Amino acid sequence: MSVTILIGAQWGDEGKGRFVDWLAADAQIVARYSGGDNAGHTVADGERVYKLHLIPSGVLRDGVVSVMGNGMVINPISLLKEIDELTAVGVNITPENLLISNRAHIITPSHIARDKASEKSRGNDPIGTTLRGIGPAYLDKTGRQGIRIGQMLDVETFAEAMRASTERANAELVNLNAAPLNPDADLQAYVEAAYRLRPFIKDTSLYLHQQLQAGAQVICEGAQGALLDIDHGSYPYVTSSSPTVGGALSGLGIGPLHVTRVMGVAKAFATRVGGGPMPTEQKNEIGDRLRGTGTNYWDEYGTTTGRPRRCGWLDLVMLRYTAAINGFSDIAVTKLDILSGFDELKVCVAYEYDGERLGYPPDTTERQDRVTPIYDTLPGWQENLSGARTLTDLPPQARAYLQKIEQEVGLPIKAVSVGPEREQLVRLA
Repeated sequence: MSVTILIGAQWGDEGKGRFVDWLAADAQIVARYSGGDNAGHTVADGERVYKLHLIPSGVLRDGVVSVMGNGMVINPISLLKEIDELTAVGVNITPENLLISNRAHIITPSHIARDKASEKSRGNDPIGTTLRGIGPAYLDKTGRQGIRIGQMLDVETFAEAMRASTERANAELVNLNAAPLNPDADLQAYVEAAYRLRPFIKDTSLYLHQQLQAGAQVICEGAQGALLDIDHGSYPYVTSSSPTVGGALSGLGIGPLHVTRVMGVAKAFATRVGGGPMPTEQKNEIGDRLRGTGTNYWDEYGTTTGRPRRCGWLDLVMLRYTAAINGFSDIAVTKLDILSGFDELKVCVAYEYDGERLGYPPDTTERQDRVTPIYDTLPGWQENLSGARTLTDLPPQARAYLQKIEQEVGLPIKAVSVGPEREQLVRLA
């Protein structure tokens, strides 16, 4: 039995899905432990590009069971849309290979309305949420007035809970100067979703325990990145869940002694969506070049929202920090190919704050906003990396760039992506 946890090592959008897909080739279960349809995981297999928002990336591998864990918040309408879209292109999804935790929480129309109203009320200082209702759903969960997926098994009780949720939310919406909702407006769609999803609902914590006892290999997949963690990120510009190792354990109901590997996934440069500090952001032609034009699905525009991402040089201070709080055993690097063509590359190795050199980020968001990055400059390369499959296929400058990351973070890099397709990987171990 073994558990491998994949963690986004930056601000999300690191390309975790393609490494989950890679590791799933040798696993029996892929389990998603946090977030909702604010996530966007893209996997390309040469013939088709799959954009997943809720269903674990392992669903594309035959013989792999996908588990949606208790730590998730799930919009049933979005989930059924995703199931139908995948089924339409030949992906087999049944209650045998997709399990939904009875303890996961449901995103309702009132959560989405509250999310939009709350962001609007912040004026020029929004958090930058995806407006999918994620935050309000987690707020109701911790406030002990959420609706669990397991309540769908009794449709009449579920419908009553839905109405009550809307009625409670209407008072908040009025206070936010938003229009109240009709409690019956979307109820029928949610009731129909309950009938369709009931066969998939299971006590997934018990299932995972049983499978681990039987020797299964489990890959744990999360949403967002560790720098958006509710406790360890740049609060309040964070997500509402815990995309860290601790979130994986609590979001699936498994113990730490099962964990044999914690892989951090980081881009070869830095990106962020929404507000909050980003010390190495480049608001210039460098940032524009890293972002791309938006004409390709691998350009730096949100899979879920389509929003352009903030882009900048690789921040090794932040990577060092996420490695420490998660206990990474190794790292995977994505999008090394995007750096081809630069004459020189910069990496942030430390910060300067009030005359002091810092190797880790300051402990408050306000101080992180005031740091000055200290860069090392490395030579770039001109070669196209898309055909590289081994370390020796990479030009010396690209190998030196990877070595710099290993030296600064103190961890080995085990895999590098050099293109969007499934096979475009350089495997280092």
